Amino acid sequence: MSVPRRVVTGHTPDGVSVVLSDGPVPVSRSLPDDGVEFHEVWSTEGAPARIVAVEPSEPTERTLAVPPPPRGTKIRVNEFAPGHLDERGLQSPVHRTASVDYGIVIEGEITLVLDDSEVVLGPGDIVVQRGTDHAWANRSERSARVVFVLVDGEFDESLAETLPGGLAGLMHDGPRD
Repeated sequence: MSVPRRVVTGHTPDGVSVVLSDGPVPVSRSLPDDGVEFHEVWSTEGAPARIVAVEPSEPTERTLAVPPPPRGTKIRVNEFAPGHLDERGLQSPVHRTASVDYGIVIEGEITLVLDDSEVVLGPGDIVVQRGTDHAWANRSERSARVVFVLVDGEFDESLAETLPGGLAGLMHDGPRD
C-alpha cells in the first residue's frame, strides 16, 4: 500500500489561506514482524488545539507514542498486512489506552478482538474504541487500511476501580515498547 497523501493548510502573514504542504505523510514507521505500518498524519497538544499561521515544527515528529498527548489528538493510518498472526490469532498486543479512538476502515477487513467477543469490520465501518482492552487481527488474505483518530481521555474513577489491574496496564508508548 502507498503512503497516504497529506495536505496541510495555513495562513500567510496577511491572513490569507494557503496550502503549506502537499505530499506524503512525513513520518511512517513499521513493525515488520507484526505486519503493521503506522503513517502519522497529524497531532495536537492541549485543548482547545492552538491554531497558528504555520506550525513551528512537524507535529508528527513530536511524539511517536500510540496514545495522543495529554489533552491532545492524533490521526494516523494503520495498514495491517495479512499473514502476521501470533499463536493466539492476534496481530497486535492486547492493549488499553486512556483515549477515545475512532477507527474508520477504508480498505480490507480487520477483526477487533475484545475480552468477550470479536467484531469483523469492513470498508465504511467505524468503531468507537472507549478505553477497552483490545487487539487487532487481519485474518483475511489482503491488506487492511484503517484511519484512527485518537482523542486523549480520562477514566472515570468508578470505571477504573473495576478494571483488572486498575490503570497500571495502560499503554503509554508504542505497541512493542
